[in-house]
Amino acid sequence: MPLTKDFKATVMARAHKDKEFCNAMLKEAINEFLTGDVDLGKAILRDYINATISFEILSSMMDKNPKSIMRMLSPKGNPTSKSLFEIFHAIQKLKKVKIRISLK
Repeated sequence: MPLTKDFKATVMARAHKDKEFCNAMLKEAINEFLTGDVDLGKAILRDYINATISFEILSSMMDKNPKSIMRMLSPKGNPTSKSLFEIFHAIQKLKKVKIRISLK
């Protein structure tokens, strides 16, 4: 079921003022990738980028066209692992966060 514009606007508004919410979005995106739900991981990552750094800033760090990054994270997109890790690397630099994996 597609999300309504009101819901997306609410998520974006909260993300703009709540750093912990943004961190939770990023964590959830990564968890979805790791559990095999790539489509949901891409959707959450796309929302995270829109709410925090923008595709334009991300694309300048990755030396790629912003539309190319948007397409790879679209429902039909198929990002390479290299592109995903470049995105995560750029996010870590821009947002000053560290992504760590914990094995249990």
